[in-house]
Amino acid sequence: MSAELAVDPLTAARRLLGATLIARETSAMIVEVEAYGGPADGPWPDPAAHSFRGPGPRNWVMFGPPGRLYTYRSHGIHVCANVACATDGVAGAVLLRAATVESGHDVAQRRRGDAVVPAGLARGPGNLCSALGITMDDNGLDLFDPNSAIQVRFGAEYPAAEGPRVGVSKAADRPWRLWLTGRPEVSLYRRSPRAPAPGHSD
Repeated sequence: MSAELAVDPLTAARRLLGATLIARETSAMIVEVEAYGGPADGPWPDPAAHSFRGPGPRNWVMFGPPGRLYTYRSHGIHVCANVACATDGVAGAVLLRAATVESGHDVAQRRRGDAVVPAGLARGPGNLCSALGITMDDNGLDLFDPNSAIQVRFGAEYPAAEGPRVGVSKAADRPWRLWLTGRPEVSLYRRSPRAPAPGHSD
């Protein structure tokens, strides 16, 4: 099934939107994603991507094979999860931004705290990982291995709304954020204060 993700990042993002993410006593429907490309000499140059300067000890998962989990810490604190796409040796990934918890609500609530409303359990990439128990140790996991602690299962494709990615200062106008409309779990758009004025970026 990872062959479904051996495509460009935007196509992979559309395929992951609406898919089910199964992780450690919980499952959730992915309702918001962001696509990311790779280095300047690759097919999808993307200065906002972790892979833009080429492969290294931190971002190697982004260079394939597709269907592997790439985790990193945002601001050194929150774990965020991406799904590698494209082909082995070519960088591309899809950031999982938000999900609707469908099973294991009590487990997700315990992980996030009693004060968090249900719609907020997995809203935002750091909260998604916290609710579903995804950690830095999961970096490189094959999401299509039936024995993996974290798995993705594709469902029906849904019509997606699209707009610029959240919080990036480069390639800030690129409409590579996709989400399902009408879902309260979708995060709010926040443009980076370091980004050029709208219309002055790609």
